[in-house]
Amino acid sequence: MTGPLLRADGVVKLFGSTAALDGACLSIGAGEIVAVMGPSGSGKSTLLHCLAGIVAPDAGTITYDGRDLGGMPDVPRSALRRTEFGFVFQFGQLVPELSCVENVALPLRLGGRRRRQAEAGAREWLERLEVADVADKRPGEVSGGQGQRVAIARALVAGPKVIFTDEPTGALDSYNGERVMDLMTEAVRETGAAVVLVTHDARVAAYADREVVVRDGRTREVASV
Repeated sequence: MTGPLLRADGVVKLFGSTAALDGACLSIGAGEIVAVMGPSGSGKSTLLHCLAGIVAPDAGTITYDGRDLGGMPDVPRSALRRTEFGFVFQFGQLVPELSCVENVALPLRLGGRRRRQAEAGAREWLERLEVADVADKRPGEVSGGQGQRVAIARALVAGPKVIFTDEPTGALDSYNGERVMDLMTEAVRETGAAVVLVTHDARVAAYADREVVVRDGRTREVASV
């Protein structure tokens, strides 16, 4: 593939009469980690949701792997989020009724894998992220740092091309936050996945290849890291 893997051009997103995004632009290449920074309410999470096909922009285009994501019907767009995109949010959003290994295996099960095969793949990722010992526990029985590692394993288990992370260390102390970022960065470098990393923390943004700042719904490239 030539050109960016994922690209936003002139994206506008309105909530009522308020523009959360006002001509935002961003491009990310395969295997690249891009930090998206900005104050609360700047539009950075809205940009992530548009890039991931969770919400549709009111103007502008989102292109993924040469395809117009905004013009894609709901069913294939949902399939794309399940197979080629992975997600890590601030509080993990693990399913509390499932064990950690079942949570990680969920994308594979939704993709049609048999339970034994899916859970074997899930356990491999839990091992790589140093939380194999919590595999059979439920999310409410593990620490915040362990839960985030489980969420990262779930995001990576299906071999996505892009990982979307929104404040992945926001609920963690500095030690656990750094460990989570070390493990996530190492894992995505090995798999070649690109990462859109939304954060307000300069220490987290330092893990990225470059930074983009969102302010008042507009984007500005900062510098290569």
